[in-house]
Amino acid sequence: MGDSQDSNLIPVGKDKYIQKNELLSHLKTYNLYYEGQNLQLRCREEEEELIIEGLLNIFWGLRRPIRLQMQDTNERIRPPPSSTSWHSGCNINAEGTGTNLKIPDITINELGDNDKDGEEGTGSQSIKESEEDTPQLMRTKSDAGVRRRANLRSPSDVGRIRRQRFSINGHYYNHKTSVFTPAYGSITNVRINSTMTTKQVLKLLLNKFKIENSADEFALYILHTSGEKHKLKCTDYPLTVRILQGPCEQISKVFLMEKDLEEEVTYDVAQYIKFEMPVLASFVEKMKEEEDREVQKLIHKYSAMKAVMQQRLQELA
Repeated sequence: MGDSQDSNLIPVGKDKYIQKNELLSHLKTYNLYYEGQNLQLRCREEEEELIIEGLLNIFWGLRRPIRLQMQDTNERIRPPPSSTSWHSGCNINAEGTGTNLKIPDITINELGDNDKDGEEGTGSQSIKESEEDTPQLMRTKSDAGVRRRANLRSPSDVGRIRRQRFSINGHYYNHKTSVFTPAYGSITNVRINSTMTTKQVLKLLLNKFKIENSADEFALYILHTSGEKHKLKCTDYPLTVRILQGPCEQISKVFLMEKDLEEEVTYDVAQYIKFEMPVLASFVEKMKEEEDREVQKLIHKYSAMKAVMQQRLQELA
């Protein structure tokens, strides 16, 4: 009987569970919302364990710059022969560390534009991949405009730009723009499943963009339109949490933020965030008046008790 009950409980985090049928109900609503889109989630059972998998949208909310890797981990990189041209998607290998790797002068646009070509121009295999499951890391809010302008280039201009670029595992690197802060609110996604914890999702996301920073520097937060902010613990399961939050990202979003810079905002505090300053000032004034009244009540109460005790002491004496 106990095993049957345990099999119907799905973990949301450490010591946090939800009934299987309740989660499946939320999943049905989630998939109906994204009907016909690639954000729909799939579920299966392995050894009586329910596993949900699919794409999770994550929004960038960093305040500090991130560092992109010079080369792939545990891979020796050798520069190609000087007689060959630089083509989009070519694999560059050079011995030594990032500081010893010599990079020829090349013309390169904003990284957001580079990522676009990284999605579409790194070989036939990359072209076949879904656009939502490839790196999209915009440097600034203007990157979207840069991408639109890129569509207006002639084929000869596109070919010339691509010949002047190089990539490492589909990720374009420019030593002048390798340290930057992603545009706040820009979106990316990772393909995960419901058995992956927050820490595993963070590592997967950083590896997707070849980011040098440690996963321990970051955390995932659930941000609501009300201003409420809730940090996911390392032992939480982000995909399950997202399903329970509901599919609508106009109500809540998953943000990647620095662990030490952000603080949680409870619902009680969040409900006052969007008020104008004069309204907030009037709230504070009313609270102060109420506080003063409560203080006076306590003073009168204990004064009366003190008088009764003193009178009783006199009678006993």
